[in-house]
Amino acid sequence: MFPSRAGAFAGSDDSVHSSFLTRTSADRFSQDHEGRSRESEIISVSPVKRSNLQDLTRDARLLFLTRFVRLFAYGSLSVVLVFYLTALGLSAAQTGMLLTLTLLGDTAVSLPLTTQADRFGRRRTLLIGAMLMAAAGGVFASTRSWWLLTFAGTIGVISPSGNEVGPFLAVEQAALVEVIPDERRTEVFAWYTLVGTVATASGSLFAGLLTQASGSARAVVVEYVVLGLTLALGFSRLSRAAEVSDGSSGRAHGANLLGLGPSRGIVLKLSALFGMDSFGGGFVVQSFAAYWFYLRFGVSPATLGGIFFGANLLAGISALAAARIASRIGLVRTMVFTHLPSNVLLLLVPLMPNVKWATAMLLLRFSISQMDVPTRMSYTMAVVGPQERSAAAGVTGVVRTLGAAISPVFAGWLLGRAGLIDWPFYIAGSLKIGYDLLLYRAFVRVRPPEEHS
Repeated sequence: MFPSRAGAFAGSDDSVHSSFLTRTSADRFSQDHEGRSRESEIISVSPVKRSNLQDLTRDARLLFLTRFVRLFAYGSLSVVLVFYLTALGLSAAQTGMLLTLTLLGDTAVSLPLTTQADRFGRRRTLLIGAMLMAAAGGVFASTRSWWLLTFAGTIGVISPSGNEVGPFLAVEQAALVEVIPDERRTEVFAWYTLVGTVATASGSLFAGLLTQASGSARAVVVEYVVLGLTLALGFSRLSRAAEVSDGSSGRAHGANLLGLGPSRGIVLKLSALFGMDSFGGGFVVQSFAAYWFYLRFGVSPATLGGIFFGANLLAGISALAAARIASRIGLVRTMVFTHLPSNVLLLLVPLMPNVKWATAMLLLRFSISQMDVPTRMSYTMAVVGPQERSAAAGVTGVVRTLGAAISPVFAGWLLGRAGLIDWPFYIAGSLKIGYDLLLYRAFVRVRPPEEHS
């Protein structure tokens, strides 16, 4: 039923959405024209070199720095989280349930924060998220109770996957896109993605070394608390320039409770597809992938830290190529044509005969799997109006988290049975391939403003 609806959108609604995008682009530049003096603080009006990010303001650079700190914390925790929870006495099934409830809780917290961030204040929203992150880590470091761990994970911000959770990404995206022109949007998001993946990779490596040196994964959980507090300090330094400009503040015309107005149709369709992709990815979140390597090949946490350091580093570097490819074939085609083969490689990982070949498939997969991330961010921000950006990023992000939240409970059940430990890879690869095909069918003809020129 869904494919037919996607097909209908791709066909009959194309002209409607194309005209909407054209009007949105025109309106945005018209409404923001008076605010370009503010934008000139961020980027030069004159031509700049494609990879030069030195023209970003202090606030933009601070957002890059806070992303690094946050993803370093997420990456370090994700490598040891399952080991840590099982060492506390939780079973694989209990751990899977905890991770599912943790991700569900993140969505419940993130949705109201992100959809109202432009009115409530982006700086205040980010500060709340950072304090929730530190508080959750504090509970995880100080109790063995499954109920308290579940409560803290549900109310707070914990990332079992190494990926973004909480309100941070949506609000930061909206802040960045407001101060960059269309032709540089994908490039800046590519660097933003690279910063995140390098941070995740570094965190993964650090976690393995710290666990080996201290003899306990608890040290990594304590580090997570410290980095959460550091993040709060960073966000407290943001100036008013990071908030919505006066010319585009307030709710979008006709906005619903989610903060969406004219863009609600396209955002909801994107959200459904992104949710499908994340549901598949939730079967092989980094914590479970690391645990699978341990179960299948007996790989130590220190070695796993090195493997995922290399994997995330490859993913980050590949993101830089996404902007260049997108400038030639378009954002949607870049998303699909790089993501599809990476999911085929995901299916091959459990079919490998030894740890060397399995690691090679994993690294090869990571070398292209994240090229859709900056293009997805850029595309989502391009097809909505200025007053809907935080809401659009928030809604799509929450649906992605919801999708990823459901699958770990099934993955935990599968990993707890010796004959089924490979199935998370098969399920994830199949679902993500289906997402790629549906995304192409639904959105290949819905182009962002810069692709109309």
